[in-house]
Amino acid sequence: MRGTFILFFLSVLCASAAVTESNLKSHVDVLALDHSFNPVKAAYWTGYPHHRRTPFAVSPNGKTAYIAYLDASETDVHVQEVNPTTFKATGTTVTISGGKEAGGLVAHDDGFALLTNEAMPSGTANSPPSDTPVAVLYRYTNGKKTWKTWLGGPGVHTSDGLSASPDMNGDLVYSYTAEKYGAYFVVTDYSGDASGHYGDSVQYVSKTGTLETISGASSSWGCSHNTGIALEVAPNPPFMSICAEDQGAIWLNSKTQGMTNDGVKISNENTTNGASGEPMGGMSGSYSALARFAKTSRYIFAWVSRGAVDITENTWMGDGYTHVTNRTNERNVAISLFTNKYDKVGAQASSVVGAEDGDAQVTWITSGSNDCSNAHAATFSNESALVTWEEISNPTCDYIAMGCRGTFAGSYFQQVSHDGSKMGSAIKSEEIYVAGDMVTISDGRLCWPYVSMTWDLSQAVGWGLTVANTTSMSFACMNLNA
Repeated sequence: MRGTFILFFLSVLCASAAVTESNLKSHVDVLALDHSFNPVKAAYWTGYPHHRRTPFAVSPNGKTAYIAYLDASETDVHVQEVNPTTFKATGTTVTISGGKEAGGLVAHDDGFALLTNEAMPSGTANSPPSDTPVAVLYRYTNGKKTWKTWLGGPGVHTSDGLSASPDMNGDLVYSYTAEKYGAYFVVTDYSGDASGHYGDSVQYVSKTGTLETISGASSSWGCSHNTGIALEVAPNPPFMSICAEDQGAIWLNSKTQGMTNDGVKISNENTTNGASGEPMGGMSGSYSALARFAKTSRYIFAWVSRGAVDITENTWMGDGYTHVTNRTNERNVAISLFTNKYDKVGAQASSVVGAEDGDAQVTWITSGSNDCSNAHAATFSNESALVTWEEISNPTCDYIAMGCRGTFAGSYFQQVSHDGSKMGSAIKSEEIYVAGDMVTISDGRLCWPYVSMTWDLSQAVGWGLTVANTTSMSFACMNLNA
């Protein structure tokens, strides 16, 4: 954990100068993996390549880090202990047998907690059909399993409908104040009124592994056909949460845990065929899009959007819900700031039917004809943050609410102030990507994992695009004190 002096020192640095190319450092192929890993996951509907998430976390004392990754066989999640200075392997790799995706990771001084999904044991009464995976939380202490808690399936919010998680799009955080884990993830119900439909769930678990239902914080079903999740810790539940749904908006839903219009509408988005432009990364996304400014109550959120014009009423949902048309064919990077987990800085997105402008509240980080994707945000300190994204030049955007394909034009890294203003110009790299959680290391660096490879965004996975497995992981860091 960073001390007061370090936070003050970093705040001064952030306020005085913007990062440059010299602040970005890479550690290529530094971590040897004990098992093979495939770094690409095909996107929903389009099959376009996405980085397969590799969750990354650092312990509070700053001495230990962990990285989680899915075996190339697509069954078994491996968690490797890592030195947070050298990024080389330490200790012994832990394998969670049967895990289908690495969905979220919390590092403790004595181990880790992992959010994953797996099929329930054969013969389990009222389990999902066809061995459909269910969300589950593991706690390991000193390399040994301490407990395992199912977050869906039989016995979990039974009266609202039983749920499974065939795709582990979600995240995991932990509050040392409340001594609770918060997990936010996509679900599909297999009983009850929502059977066969997709939504999302917020679940809380005590430090001893007890699943707790907390009024005003837990949720069995929140945002319909969730197309993006953002979760960040707060001292006490409910934790800070944001969702993108299939009816036309991105909501700050810390208070509502859903998409009700008494929440805070962050953005109007065109939604078609259950998608809204992959605002928070789509398949294998939903990580490091929302960050807290150090120990303050303030947050920053980053996403990609086509903008919004021509607001019309969403007659199926009723008053207060809207549809919009895309302003642009390509997506640009946007940010939003929050004074606390309930309140947005500035105006909400408009719900005025008939208005031509539905994105006046947006703070844009990019503009232009390139398509942007894979947006993330992380904070250096109380005073500044780093927003990152990827660009495609001459994009082909065949789908009105999905991703695009084209020539990879680089990853970009833009420092922004706590007031949302850009500090200097964006840094470009064609070799470094963001494929795992962006973490503030105790020495002030922002670091994240990625696979060193030729990043091809020109076509769908399997349609001429094949990606080799790897047994090496790279790391990159942005250091204010370079």
